[in-house]
Amino acid sequence: MVLCFGDLMIVLDTTIVNVALPSIRDDLGFSQASLAWVVNAYLLTFGGFLLLGGRLGDLFGHRRLFLIGLTIFTAASLACGLSTSQGMLVASRAIQGVGGAIVSVVVLSLLMIMFTEPAERAKAMGTVGFVLSGGGTAGVLLGGILTDILSWHWIFLVNIPIGIAVFVACLYLLPQDQEAEQRPRLDIAGAVTVTLSLLLAVYAIVNGNEKGWTSGQTLGLLGAALALMVSFLVIESRVADPLVPLRLFKHRNLSVANGVGILMPAAMFGWFFFSALYLQLILGYSPLEVGFAFLPSTLVWGASSLWLSDKLIMRFGIKTPMLVGFSLFVIGLLLYARVPVDGNYFTDVFPGMIIMGFAGGITFNPILLAAMGDVEPTEAGLASGIVNTSFMMGGALGLAILAAAAASRTDSLVASGDSQLDALIGGYHLAFMLGALFAAAAAVLAAALLKPQPMQAHAGAEGMGEPAAASGQAD
Repeated sequence: MVLCFGDLMIVLDTTIVNVALPSIRDDLGFSQASLAWVVNAYLLTFGGFLLLGGRLGDLFGHRRLFLIGLTIFTAASLACGLSTSQGMLVASRAIQGVGGAIVSVVVLSLLMIMFTEPAERAKAMGTVGFVLSGGGTAGVLLGGILTDILSWHWIFLVNIPIGIAVFVACLYLLPQDQEAEQRPRLDIAGAVTVTLSLLLAVYAIVNGNEKGWTSGQTLGLLGAALALMVSFLVIESRVADPLVPLRLFKHRNLSVANGVGILMPAAMFGWFFFSALYLQLILGYSPLEVGFAFLPSTLVWGASSLWLSDKLIMRFGIKTPMLVGFSLFVIGLLLYARVPVDGNYFTDVFPGMIIMGFAGGITFNPILLAAMGDVEPTEAGLASGIVNTSFMMGGALGLAILAAAAASRTDSLVASGDSQLDALIGGYHLAFMLGALFAAAAAVLAAALLKPQPMQAHAGAEGMGEPAAASGQAD
């Protein structure tokens, strides 16, 4: 529960800021273009440091890295809340992203190490799925309430008491890291090249629609990111202690999980983004009303994560629930691909919300278990960093592709004489259709290549020692 509260802060922060952006713009004098950096600065460092954060946890101790990441995130939240200038806020958001990346990957590593019995591990992962689902909607609601009643500063300051409480609790409850007799050397060259590659790729993607996908900046950055990634792979094949041992990708389920981990977020992020736009721009909902509109999906997602996902995995393994979840994603997105201009929430939006909630609730857990189930505890952080990077890059790239396709479709319909609303919804329909294709591709990939093995536990939590406090106190 303590680890989940730490993760909750990270999840809240991804959506709570969006609601307060207009207030931040007016208070600090951001332009519309520069305002995007309040979000992009966080995404940039979060995506760039996931892989490195996970590996540092493996090398120097998951408990230690969790506390370090938590401290960075909490301190940066304080700096964000006290910001009085654009530069201070953007810089603090970038530092927040580093802390958030470390916390998010190390939480999954700790769970894989602490819960070695298959049923308990599935339940623990289901609880994380509940936090991830509920945190997004809670961020929208909490952001609206705090901004309206207090000010935008409090969307960041609310993290301070949570961060301090989680830090203190972890000192007593988390197992101590077991000090290795001989710790591998940190692969500095690999760390620098892969982090720079991911930073450049995320920067190019989040600015692709604004700058143009065929512009010199976008193509140049993507080319540089690709060159750095190739250099990274060459380095990893030659150094004695690589940051990412390439033999990991011989684990078929890890490789497949990363493939579907790119495709599923592309569909899911597109659903969330375009359905929110539909509710706001077509049906006229306020941001707070949008948050309440997503509440049924969040409740179903959370309930299925907590009480259904682990049972399905223990009964059928990881493959069948994943395929069912992807199929539900396809059905839900196709339902959204037919929403009308004069739509009604309960007949046109609500059914898809319920289906998407079930899809997310039963799919997220088996993807994580597929990615991390085959590796040793000493490499759990690395596997977590790899799959989280796939989620991040897939979501960012998928949303950029869908946004570009929707905008192009809308412009084409306007040029053909359609009204603005009809043109907008035509673009949204295309985005939902493409999202359904992403989900279908994930289903095909999992069906063809994923090994349908049952849950397996490693023989003990090799990477950690005894709890810091007495077992009675931990209970």
